[in-house]
Amino acid sequence: MGASDLAVDVLLGLGVAGTLLCVAGVVVMRTTFDRLHYVAAATSVPPFLILAAVLVRVHMSSGGLQALATVGLLFVLNPALVIATARAARRIDEPEET
Repeated sequence: MGASDLAVDVLLGLGVAGTLLCVAGVVVMRTTFDRLHYVAAATSVPPFLILAAVLVRVHMSSGGLQALATVGLLFVLNPALVIATARAARRIDEPEET
């Protein structure tokens, strides 16, 4: 096992551990807004750790570029999804004004 294999294993382990912590936060939290906080956190650090593992393994080949594009889109578009979900949850929780 070389140094790059060890680096890939460590990065993947950290990425999976971070994702599992966020899943545990979603399960434990009581309100929708608290759960959304952990959902948003799941798309910040863990995907970048997994991207780093992919780039260590395959470098900037087509697989590395696809992983880079996927994580980039996830990082850019997730805030819009979280905001839209929070607004929908707020509309459901608040009574209608007439």
